[in-house]
Amino acid sequence: MSEGLAQWGPELFMTRAWERRRGLMPEDGAAGDVARGGFEPCLLALLRLSVGTGSGAEVTRGRLPRALARTGHLARAAELVCTITDELDQGEELLGLVKAAAAAGDLCGAQALAESIPLRQLRDQALVALVPEWARAGERDRAVAVAQEIRYPHNWGRAWALLAKAVVDTGDIDEALGFAARAEDEVSSYAVDGTEQVLALLVEVAFATGDHERAAVLADRVEEMTLLRGPTAWSKPRSLARVLAREVLDGDLDRLDALLRPPSGPAVGEGGALCGWVLGEEAAQDTVGEAGQAGPGLRPGLRPGRDESGGQGMDLDGGNLDESVVSLLSAGALLGASGLACVLDAVAESADQAVGLALAERAETLLETGDGRDHDILLRSVTLLLARQGCAERAMALADGLDPELRGGRQADVVAHLARSGDTAGAEALAYAIGDRRAQDRALVEVVRELARRGDTGRAEALVHSIDDRWAQGEALVAVARETARHGDPARAETLTRSIAYRASRARALVSLVELSEPSRARRLAAQAVALDGWAPVLEALERIAPRSVALVVDELTS
Repeated sequence: MSEGLAQWGPELFMTRAWERRRGLMPEDGAAGDVARGGFEPCLLALLRLSVGTGSGAEVTRGRLPRALARTGHLARAAELVCTITDELDQGEELLGLVKAAAAAGDLCGAQALAESIPLRQLRDQALVALVPEWARAGERDRAVAVAQEIRYPHNWGRAWALLAKAVVDTGDIDEALGFAARAEDEVSSYAVDGTEQVLALLVEVAFATGDHERAAVLADRVEEMTLLRGPTAWSKPRSLARVLAREVLDGDLDRLDALLRPPSGPAVGEGGALCGWVLGEEAAQDTVGEAGQAGPGLRPGLRPGRDESGGQGMDLDGGNLDESVVSLLSAGALLGASGLACVLDAVAESADQAVGLALAERAETLLETGDGRDHDILLRSVTLLLARQGCAERAMALADGLDPELRGGRQADVVAHLARSGDTAGAEALAYAIGDRRAQDRALVEVVRELARRGDTGRAEALVHSIDDRWAQGEALVAVARETARHGDPARAETLTRSIAYRASRARALVSLVELSEPSRARRLAAQAVALDGWAPVLEALERIAPRSVALVVDELTS
């Protein structure tokens, strides 16, 4: 592990290393005199001069083509992307352009581009992404038409589920239920990768319509599908954890408790029942014999299937599980430490104290009685959940049990979450108690951020002086300046940026003020940031105040 990574945390560690390499502010502070009038031509001229420093930038993929798409230059962006020779890479970049253009409101352009993607699977993915966008734009008939254009069956369920979610968010329950039913039909008898995600989305739709009984039925299917996939399912999008989090927030911990409880009793029960699933006739013939050997033939209850796109799927025969699956699951609890950690992370910000403490109790029990797999993942999640609930002493006690190299960073995490819970005074006191100075500085930065976010910018500014590391002082001031501007004092915010020692940090602070300023001031601040650290950090902010700037940068890079 890199020196200081655990103490600073990944986010601050990488940012600190980069900005320190960029160097300190020049002593003359000349950037403050740039483009005082805030005129756009002056900003564009300065931007053109700065591009030479970034001539190695990638223009055929990533942020620049997508910025072009967001600023009305979708055709130019597509032209650049189409120079990529690898068909898969090109298709993925075109998919990114479709999403960027749709997010910017250019649905017609995004639709035309989606239909031109050569690879059919990626074209399908682009169309699936456009379905809810058309619905949110009030073009429901167009959304339905796009969903019907999707070629491969394994994409149909997701498209209709996304449409149902978009429609239910508008309050149209009846039509949302119709789309949800269609999505459920598509995944009811033919399971492919992604079925769990579709069903989890339908659980959310059912909750939104107030049909908790239907939500429970769908949640049962998510659980069954996850168990059929086996233990590797936790390495994929965690649909079961998403469903569990939704139920937990609704006050229902029954399913969570059942999954945390190790299966008991024989794998094969009376009548051929396997751990809650009833075997079909075919499966009953293949149960474990007296010698403990599985019978011959096809896996009981499962038949291999293939969709029209050539993808491998499974036809479900009444939800039956074969003996090999059950014996695999019976080794321990069906929901392990990693899965429970995912649930804790999903509810940490929104759970009330009763739910939060109930989950923490279960997590601590699993840490004590589990087999040790993913122990550190769950330990981190429960520590932060406790801090978020205001239980600082319990959280710090868990952190104290860590290796000394990791302890300070985890304590800083606790301080950050305690501050977000509203106890900024307690968080500040805990920060001073951290023994490692780097972790202490990081913790104080988090307290400053939260104080500023809550509008107590005076106290936040005073606390900055308690931070020992010079770069970390600037990081804290970035937050104070931004929130000072947000709370109505842009002049004071701009003055604060002048106290930031590192040029890249000051440029980032100026960019954060650009987004909160009226156009003339925003252009002046953007010009100062360009003068300090080049065009790259400012590009996204320029999309709003000077949309032509993105095309200018690309033209300069490709000329």
